[in-house]
Amino acid sequence: MITTRKFLLAALLVPLGATLVATSTASAAAPSAPSAPSAPSVPSDAAAFRSPAAALDRVAHPLRTTEPRGSLADLRPFGAMVGDAEVVGVGEATHSSHEFVTVKHRLFRYLVEEKGFRTFAFEAAWSSGLRIDAYLTRGEGDLKQIMDEEFQGTYHWWNNAENRDLLQWMRAYNVKHADDPVHFVGDDNGFAGPGLYDKVNAFAAASSPELAAQIADLYRGLRPTTSAETYVNDYFSKPLAEREELAERTGRAVELLKQHPGAGADAHVWALQHATAIHQMTTLYAFDWDDPQNIPAAMLHRDRVMADNVAWWQRRTGSKIMLSAHNTHVALRTYSPASHPRVQGEFLREQLGAGYLSVGLAFNQGAFNAFNHDGVPERFTAAPAVPGTAEYTLDQVRYRDYVVDLRNTPTAARTWLAEPHTIKNIGATYPGIADAPRIRLAQTHDVLIHLQQVQAAHMLN
Repeated sequence: MITTRKFLLAALLVPLGATLVATSTASAAAPSAPSAPSAPSVPSDAAAFRSPAAALDRVAHPLRTTEPRGSLADLRPFGAMVGDAEVVGVGEATHSSHEFVTVKHRLFRYLVEEKGFRTFAFEAAWSSGLRIDAYLTRGEGDLKQIMDEEFQGTYHWWNNAENRDLLQWMRAYNVKHADDPVHFVGDDNGFAGPGLYDKVNAFAAASSPELAAQIADLYRGLRPTTSAETYVNDYFSKPLAEREELAERTGRAVELLKQHPGAGADAHVWALQHATAIHQMTTLYAFDWDDPQNIPAAMLHRDRVMADNVAWWQRRTGSKIMLSAHNTHVALRTYSPASHPRVQGEFLREQLGAGYLSVGLAFNQGAFNAFNHDGVPERFTAAPAVPGTAEYTLDQVRYRDYVVDLRNTPTAARTWLAEPHTIKNIGATYPGIADAPRIRLAQTHDVLIHLQQVQAAHMLN
């Protein structure tokens, strides 16, 4: 049994796909989501298509490849499914499989080149996003060093060759399109890097000596001076009362900044967002992680924060965004209601309505990287799906890899999609309690991409 405290250190600094707290993960009813983006209607012939696989076969669109290079013509049906969505959340069933990353790279290429998307949002710290974006847009820093320093702890799984290739493509694109670059934003709150404190302090100093002194006092002892992993471990070793006091201080800093717009409105908006990101982290760590009863509230805070950060970026920049996260987070309904009462995708649908599209990624079999229960990185293999699981039916479709719009399907498929089925949902540590939840795909995602087989991502360190 993994302890709650160990759960935090093993899974919180990083994308949490499957909760490892010993709580029930049975599917439960969730609040109805606002209307999904519309899609072209599909004629139904229930007499001819009595099985769900045959019905899905009728409306599935094959993917030419899962690799990011080459023609993107086969993604045109996906583009029609995206429609006018402003934020497209693309999930993954594991955190470290090669094809999940390369498919996302391919989708982002298409959305940039054909649909005018200009931002890639990632399940990483806000401060990490700022540093990566500076590299992508201005060439600041060394990519290897940035990835090594920002993707630590269980964010370690992001430090792979596939993500490096995506970032290198984005940088090359920006060199050619300096007047209309693509951006990278981190939406998570597991860490707040030193750059955030520097930016807020610089704004305060430019505003007034009094504000600078007040902000410096409130942030006393908080700015990281060690690696991200060491900082988080040390922070979590503090008594709960001290962590609560630190969260209260960062909250006061946010309120103080709200009252001091300084010399420039734009600078003030960004400084306030950076201070908010700091407060998002300290608030997360102010939960009592030794009490399992507090885990759902902590996870609710985390998913709400991720949604708020994505929505803030979209409103502020006007950029269309492809959001990359685990299936758990991009979903329209939670995979695991006992531990994740509501998730990022639900909040984004509430905030953006039809402007948010949820795309789930499923697979039949293959390999992935994850931590074992001793916290050691390991390569695992998922066996082929068995009858009764969602993947078993999905794999009966004639195409090896394909995309299907779940919103408009023939009757037999629609009925099957509305029923609960077990599906793979593997997080940073394996095995976990929520590795195989029962979900209703029609209520959980708008679009589904199914891959027949995946291999483990290629780690860089």
